[in-house]
Amino acid sequence: MRSIAVYSLKGGVGKTSLALNLAWAAATLSSRRTLLWDLDAQAGATFLAGARPRSGAGEAQGLFARDVAPDKLIAATETPRLDLLPADRSLRGLDRFFFTLGKKKRLEKLLESLSTGYDRIVLDCPPGLAETSEQVLRAADLIVVPVIPSPLSQRALAEVVSHLGRSTGRRGAILPIFNMVDRRRSLHREALESAPDWPVIPMASAIESMAVHRAAIGSFAPNAAASVAIAGLWRGIERRLAAQRESS
Repeated sequence: MRSIAVYSLKGGVGKTSLALNLAWAAATLSSRRTLLWDLDAQAGATFLAGARPRSGAGEAQGLFARDVAPDKLIAATETPRLDLLPADRSLRGLDRFFFTLGKKKRLEKLLESLSTGYDRIVLDCPPGLAETSEQVLRAADLIVVPVIPSPLSQRALAEVVSHLGRSTGRRGAILPIFNMVDRRRSLHREALESAPDWPVIPMASAIESMAVHRAAIGSFAPNAAASVAIAGLWRGIERRLAAQRESS
């Protein structure tokens, strides 16, 4: 099993839609047994995935306290091989819980416990740099950071990179990508020229329509430019994960 976190210090960068699209690509394009784990109390990925959790709200944080078994909360989606571990409002207290718990590897241990059932686990992470993000940065094999081509978003990435440079312990590799790109804007074009090797996901109305369809873009607009770009991004991620495995 390999884990991919979609994380950003900044909100509003398309993190949640990207997480669902990558999980869909893992399950559909790579035929991987995939789990999308929603760690954000806003539960955006839970909504977009269209799954109906099997139990009531208020138990998502219980996974970390080991009061609730993961299989009690995991729900199937309409996409074959793609399951969802949903979020709920209890996750609003997750940072404080992790701080009180004092165990830096709780998420890593939970991921290991799920490894026999899944080939890929995609984590949709809350924004910010707090206890939950520390758990994510420590546990994930790859950290995908969506960056809007703007100074504020690029500054947020620099903060994350700087933080990781000051930290000790296991850290996942970072893969920054340009997201929600509009090449008509000179600011966006200049940003792309400054980092020509970064993957690029264009701005697309079809991605905005995911909230209407409650599904990944590949399921209802497979030929859209953004869908094609996401497929290419996923193939690149698979290559990186394979290279990590060979070098470990």
